[in-house]
Amino acid sequence: MLKQILSKIPRKFPKSDPLDSTGIDCGNDSTCSGPPTNGGNSFSSRLNVVKRVSSAVFPASIMAGMEAVDPHLSFKDVSNLQKQNLFVSKLNLCCEVSDCSDPDKNAVQQDLKHQVLIDLVDFVSSGSAKFTEPAIAAICKMCANNLFRVFPPKYRTVNTGGETEDEEPMFDPAWSHLQSVYDLLLRFVSSVDAKAAKKHVDHAFILRLLELFDSVDPRERDCLKTILHRIYGKFMVHRPFIRKAVSNIIYHFVFETERHNGIAELLEIFGSVISGFALPLKEEHKIFLWRALIPLHKPKSVGIYHQQLTYCVVQFIEKDPRLTSPVIKGLLKYWPVTNSQKELMFISELEEILEMTGMDEFQKIMVPLFRRIRCCLNSSHYQTTIMRLLSPFQVAERAHLLWNNERILKLIEHNRQVIVPLVFSALEQNTQNHWNQSVLIQTQHIRKMFCEMDEELVLACQRKLEEQDSLSSVEAEKRRLTWERLENAADLQPRADNILPVSCSVTC
Repeated sequence: MLKQILSKIPRKFPKSDPLDSTGIDCGNDSTCSGPPTNGGNSFSSRLNVVKRVSSAVFPASIMAGMEAVDPHLSFKDVSNLQKQNLFVSKLNLCCEVSDCSDPDKNAVQQDLKHQVLIDLVDFVSSGSAKFTEPAIAAICKMCANNLFRVFPPKYRTVNTGGETEDEEPMFDPAWSHLQSVYDLLLRFVSSVDAKAAKKHVDHAFILRLLELFDSVDPRERDCLKTILHRIYGKFMVHRPFIRKAVSNIIYHFVFETERHNGIAELLEIFGSVISGFALPLKEEHKIFLWRALIPLHKPKSVGIYHQQLTYCVVQFIEKDPRLTSPVIKGLLKYWPVTNSQKELMFISELEEILEMTGMDEFQKIMVPLFRRIRCCLNSSHYQTTIMRLLSPFQVAERAHLLWNNERILKLIEHNRQVIVPLVFSALEQNTQNHWNQSVLIQTQHIRKMFCEMDEELVLACQRKLEEQDSLSSVEAEKRRLTWERLENAADLQPRADNILPVSCSVTC
C-alpha cells in the first residue's frame, strides 16, 4: 500500500544545465531520461551557432565573460540577447587588415569584410548598440588596426609643400573600407558616453588620429575633420591636449618641413573652436595666435589654407579687438616681397581686419602699415591671362581698392594728417610713370578724394614733394659734377701701360 502511494508521487529531477541546448531535464546519468522531441531538435539547431571562437581572432581581454557569436550571421538571425555579443564578434572580425592595393587579391575576404562593416554601421545607426566596456574596447581596437597606418614618403616637389590648388587630388584605393570605418567611428564618438570611453579614446589614440590628417586623400581628411571636432566637443578633458598637439603640428610645418596636407582642415576645426573661447582670453590662446597662426603666413603654400587662416585670425580679433595691433604687425613681418600672389592674399586679409579695427588700435600701427601700402600702390606687378583668371587684380589695383571700403576710408579721413603725406608721393609717381591705365584711373580717383577731405593738406603735400624733387635734382647734379671731376683727374694721370709688375719676393 505504501509502495503504491510513493510510486504515484512525481520524481524530483536535478536542475538542468543552463547551457543544455535541448531544454530537457537530465539526471545524474550521462544520458537523458527521455528521447528528444522534434521541437527540441529545432531549438538545438538554432542555438548551435553560439560557440567559442579562437582567442587569436577574439582576444580574451575583450571577450572575457562573453559568448562569442559567429560574426557572419546577420543581426536579424539572432535574439536580442545575442545581438550585443554578435556586435563585438563582428568588430573583432574586422580587426584583420587586408591589402586593398590589388582589388583581385583576397577579393572574397575584402567583400565579406566590407559587408560586415556595413552591418555594423547600420546596427549602430539604428540605436540598438550598447557601448559597454567590451564593445568600446573592440571598436577602438578595430578602428586603430584599420585606420592608423604609416603613409608612404611624399614625392611632391619641395616648393608645393603638399597639395596645391592646381594639382589633382590623390585617392586611397582602400577608401571603400576606410569610409565605413570612419562612419562607424563617427557614430561611436557621437553616441558614446565620454566618461566610459575616455579610457580608450586617450591621448595616444588622439595623436594617431591627428597623424592621419597628412593623408593625401581629401575625403579622408574631411572625415577626420568631423570626427576630431566631435571628440573636441564631447571629451572636454582632452581639449588642452588637442590644442597643444595641433600647435606642435603647425610648428613642425612652419619651421621645419613646410609639408603637410591637412593644415586647412585643422584650421577649419579651430575656426569653430576659437569662436567658443570664453572671455577674457586665456594667455594660452593668445600664444597660439602669436606663435602658430601668425607664422602660418610664412610658407609658400599659404594659398591652400589662407581662407581658413584668415577666418581664425578674424575670430580672435572679434573676441579681443586689442589683438589687432599685434596681428597687423605680424602680417607686416611676414609680408611677401617677391611673391605677388601672396601679396594679394595679404591685402585681402588686411582689409577684413581693418573693417573691425577701432580707432585706438588703428593709430598704433597706421604708420608702418601705410608705408607698406605705399609700396603696394607703386607695384608694377603684371599678370598673364591665366593668372588674371585665378586672381583678377594686380597688386597696385588691389591696394587702391582699399579706399573703396567705407570703414577704412573713415579711419583714413580721421588720421589724414599722418596718412596723406605717407602715400601722396606714391600717387604722384603713379601719375607720372605707371604703365597700367586702370591703376592711373584709380590713382586720380584717390587724389580727388584727398582733395575733398582736405585740399590745403594736399597742396601742402604737393609743395613739399616739389621741394624734395628740387633738392633731389640738386643732389643729383652735385654727384654728376663730382664724378666728372674724378674722370677728368683720371685722364690727366700718366698711363702705366709700360710698367712691368713688380715680382713679390715673399713666398706665399
